[in-house]
Amino acid sequence: MTTLWERLKFAVATDMDMVMTKKEEKNPLAALNHFIAEAQKQTEMTGKWVERQAQLTVKLEQELAEASAMAEKRKAQLELAQASGESDLSRFAELEVAAYSNRVSELEHSLAENLEEITRLEQRFEEMQHKVKDMKLRQLQLMGKENAARAHYQMDKVLASGFEAETLESDNMSAFIGGLGSEAEEVHQRSTMEHRLESLEKNSAQQKEIG
Repeated sequence: MTTLWERLKFAVATDMDMVMTKKEEKNPLAALNHFIAEAQKQTEMTGKWVERQAQLTVKLEQELAEASAMAEKRKAQLELAQASGESDLSRFAELEVAAYSNRVSELEHSLAENLEEITRLEQRFEEMQHKVKDMKLRQLQLMGKENAARAHYQMDKVLASGFEAETLESDNMSAFIGGLGSEAEEVHQRSTMEHRLESLEKNSAQQKEIG
């Protein structure tokens, strides 16, 4: 009966181990870890795009400054050509003023759009970073729960086992311990007797030499 009970407990423990293994395969923490890793990659990539958008803004500002400077320069040249009576230069300067003025207008519009877009991108990028941080917090929470669950599971395996403290006080255990004590005492007595015999032998040999 005892053997059957031990086999049953072993079978149940084995089944529980298999269940825990399957749970690990479907562990939400593992899925969350994978999702966090992917989210971090996407966040890093998005951060590079936001940085590139900021660089484009700087480039647009530079282009606008150059176009505005050239437009003012051509306006001054146009006034000078008109005052000098240079009709061909006046027509060229007029076309240049129109071209640079259109460019300035287009660049101002593009720059305004880009500034609005980069503001939206930066806001959403911040949201992504907060989302990743929230997921990492959730990761820590799940890790704590998983660790506690594993600890409780191992504790339950030990606490629910058939080996109780009372077993140490059973007749069989007492007899076993008593047997160990008897064996130790016997070895000690044998060692003492052997030592006395060796001393007797030594003393006898010395007396023979003296006689």
